[in-house]
Amino acid sequence: MKRRKAIGRIVLIGGATVTAYSGYKWYDLKKTPDLVYLEQRKNLIAELAETIIPATDTPGAMDAGVHDFIIIMVKDCTDIKSQNKFIGGLKELEHYCASAFDRPFGKCAENEKQQVLKHFEEKGKNFKGIFGRAQNRFLGKSFFATLKEYTVEGYCSSEIGATRGLNYKAIPGKYLGCIPMQPGQKSWATK
Repeated sequence: MKRRKAIGRIVLIGGATVTAYSGYKWYDLKKTPDLVYLEQRKNLIAELAETIIPATDTPGAMDAGVHDFIIIMVKDCTDIKSQNKFIGGLKELEHYCASAFDRPFGKCAENEKQQVLKHFEEKGKNFKGIFGRAQNRFLGKSFFATLKEYTVEGYCSSEIGATRGLNYKAIPGKYLGCIPMQPGQKSWATK
């Protein structure tokens, strides 16, 4: 009889712990986001965007001003859960860099920056199929998914990205539905 009581208490304590943790996480996702912190990390966001789209023979994300675009999009166009996940991801990234490399992200070498982004990409992967869509809907997008999406959107919609990073012609001429691309040709900025 004592075994049954002990097992019952273990299950009760385990259930209470899971419920308390879930409640805390739900509160953490639904609280008012710390947008001042987001504004203060403009340089970090610029470094992250530049790591995703670096400057090569074409301008990088920092040259295109993608960091300003990311901040505006997170503040004005992102739901509260994804905002909190993004800000929490920035805080976690700073802590990860300090503990793994003993320096901030901006001072890390390029291979270390790639390693940090790879870590957060793996950490933020969703389930596949309908469970992944439900996860995005109820828990918000992951930090890395939001960062990557807004970096690419900001770069491709900026003047520098569209004209010098992509192949852009304001008035391309007559409509041709299917044009074969030449080897080494940049992709088109317009559809």
